Amino acid sequence: MMVYPAIDLRKGRCVRLIRGDIRDETVYSKEPASMAKLWQLKGAKYLHVVDLDGALTGVPKNLKYVYQIVKAVKIPVQFGGGVRNLELIKELLDKGIKRVIIGTNALALDFLEKAIKEFGASRIVGGLDSRDGKVAVRGWKDTTDKPALDFAKELEQAGVKNIIFTDVKRDGLLSGPNFKSIKAIASGIKVPVIASGGVSSLKDIRHLKNLEKYGVSGMIIGKALYTGALDLKEAIAAAA
Repeated sequence: MMVYPAIDLRKGRCVRLIRGDIRDETVYSKEPASMAKLWQLKGAKYLHVVDLDGALTGVPKNLKYVYQIVKAVKIPVQFGGGVRNLELIKELLDKGIKRVIIGTNALALDFLEKAIKEFGASRIVGGLDSRDGKVAVRGWKDTTDKPALDFAKELEQAGVKNIIFTDVKRDGLLSGPNFKSIKAIASGIKVPVIASGGVSSLKDIRHLKNLEKYGVSGMIIGKALYTGALDLKEAIAAAA
């Protein structure tokens, strides 16, 4: 099972938020590329990079730092946050991003289908953010009436090969993932699910590992790595 260290960018810095709230921001590094190299050194096989400013405004603000990360490491990078048009996706892929995450705009399934047709299903990831079982959008500021599982099925039908499922209420709290929801989403579709939000211990990782048989293919870990609650090498070993 793949472990994805998270690098969340805001104003050119590597930060962590609590439940996506910019008022609860902690800055962990002013050198995102150096942080990426550290995670690579500790054994990461894939990085998860998000432009938080882009997620909130709809326009990426940290691409300079994203491209610095891509150049700094030899491992693949998946990126999301403010991806709203095909031209940007092309630029990201041309600059070396391996996979592009489409979140809010994935609700416009025609855009998602165009992106998959243009760039291939393996290069486009569906972002599914959930609050209380309903889809959250626009940097988690708004919650829709659409059930998360229904949207997961729509993403699957659109042709994505990977879905990132984030429980907004667990993100940044180190309180453990919402295993029940993760299992429900993964077992309700055939597309592999990458779990995000709340991973804080080796126990959490082993629990997610046990959900592999339902379709959970990986996990994104952020705050637990930055605070030292989890060691990346140990996390990767537990997930292997």
